Amino acid sequence: MSTTRATDTPDVSVTVIVHNDAERLPRAVASVLRQTHANLEVVISDDHSTDATEKVARELAARDPRVVYLRLPENSGGCSAPRNRALEIARAPYLMFLDSDDELPERAVEVLLAAHRARDLDFAMGAVHRIRVDGGRRTTWMPHLVAEHRTLEGIEADPRLFFEHLATSKMYARAFLDRHDLRFPEGIHYEDQLFSAQAYCLANTFTVVPEPVYRWYVAPYAASATASISNQRHLLTNVRDRVHVQRLIDTFLAESGHESLREDKDFKFLKHDFRMYAGDLPYRDDAWLSSFADIMTPYLDTLAPGAYARLPRAERVVLQLVRDRRLSDVRLAARGLGHDVAPRRITPDATDGRTYWGEGVPDSAPARRELDLTDLGLDTRPFFSARLRHEITEITRGPGASIDLTLRTYDPALRLPVGPQRASLLLSPGRRRLTVAFRLCPVRPGVFEGHVRLDLAAARLPLHGFEGVRHPVLRLRHQAQTHTGLLLAPLSFPPLTARVPYRAGTTPHRVRVEPEGHNPGRLQIRWHPVGTTAAVLRPAAHHLATPRIKRAAHLAAAILRA
Repeated sequence: MSTTRATDTPDVSVTVIVHNDAERLPRAVASVLRQTHANLEVVISDDHSTDATEKVARELAARDPRVVYLRLPENSGGCSAPRNRALEIARAPYLMFLDSDDELPERAVEVLLAAHRARDLDFAMGAVHRIRVDGGRRTTWMPHLVAEHRTLEGIEADPRLFFEHLATSKMYARAFLDRHDLRFPEGIHYEDQLFSAQAYCLANTFTVVPEPVYRWYVAPYAASATASISNQRHLLTNVRDRVHVQRLIDTFLAESGHESLREDKDFKFLKHDFRMYAGDLPYRDDAWLSSFADIMTPYLDTLAPGAYARLPRAERVVLQLVRDRRLSDVRLAARGLGHDVAPRRITPDATDGRTYWGEGVPDSAPARRELDLTDLGLDTRPFFSARLRHEITEITRGPGASIDLTLRTYDPALRLPVGPQRASLLLSPGRRRLTVAFRLCPVRPGVFEGHVRLDLAAARLPLHGFEGVRHPVLRLRHQAQTHTGLLLAPLSFPPLTARVPYRAGTTPHRVRVEPEGHNPGRLQIRWHPVGTTAAVLRPAAHHLATPRIKRAAHLAAAILRA
């Protein structure tokens, strides 16, 4: 541990945990040192890194007396041990936690400390900004929970806060943690979920502030070796770890006298934790799905019925199909989950007038309850909101920059009239939409098939070019109403690439047609400007089209024509 320490007692100790992250650690530490409230200390808690982290951390500690370096004697394999060891040496009455790949906004400490000083709180919490590293898109984590400044007398005042289970979005009073001997559970993953559930239940008073207090950098498509634990959902050990921590939370609720919160916590598990896996289920094979059901079903059987009743019907269907081990149907039902995609078939029951998901009337009472689609009004709802399903069954390269698609539309409630249907594919990489008309012909009742050629060179792109991703949609008209639905691609196919050549007023582009790779699994088309024009024009895609940029664009186009 670094021996140089500031002599004055800091107001806040911020623990930065790190393991083999020498590159990003300086950014995290710098975000703490530039806080508007400067009387703080930084404890770098190194989980026995084997890269250059130790060297980098010691250099950071040597530069600023507020920085302390702590190195664990062996790797713990999780976040809890480095946090707990840092707690043993932290000197401040208020505590925060930061991961080495994230940052604190400049006023995070100031804002949370002000909340503590305004009231006698056990902890204060604020908004978390999630930032996609693959494009910079910024969103607020659970925005409805942090929309306004409020002080709560216990979690019972708003059990929805179970959804905000991050330990890093909060500033804790040291006295609160010590009074309850509250520390991070070691030897498990998803430790934040248990720690936060305990903190919520044990706290008498806590304050929520709407200001951002944490920047969470998200790499959703990182390689398996570098993906965060939350993004390792393809591992069955990950499923076991998540279920294990839920059981620990359930035990805590029962033993601490908070059993009344069980339904709210169960709803959070179904709506958030299980839902994260559900979107991936179409991509899993039978062996994986069978093991998933083995792990998940015994725990699902313990959850409060009221938690299931609060879910959207589509999510209840997936859950029941998992519990019934209908593995092929699980993949179908999870495809397009959250996007109002219809099943391929439904079954009306003449005996009770109910309508059920899939083929056949369910045998058991729980399955009949969960697979019952009657309340969706599939045969009566307005056509613009009808439940249809559009799948690409074949995709091949056409001439030039075109692709040939074979499409199949499922209309399980028989909303479309008998006979061929006029349909259109819509694609909008620029302001002007590309529309390609074609016909869907009946195969059998409720199933239509069609063929369409989509010429990507026909898309009207902006003058400055277009760099980005678009997903074509399918539109149908019936009884003066239009229905627009997403287009499900094959789950995997070799990407197709083409070059869209220069055309008067445009820049050439490289176009890639690929599967989306994650739920809902749409057909995805990616444009990338290329050539001399692109090098000059690309800045215009990120700024307003000023006269100077417009002149540069026209000049570049003239150069290319010459």
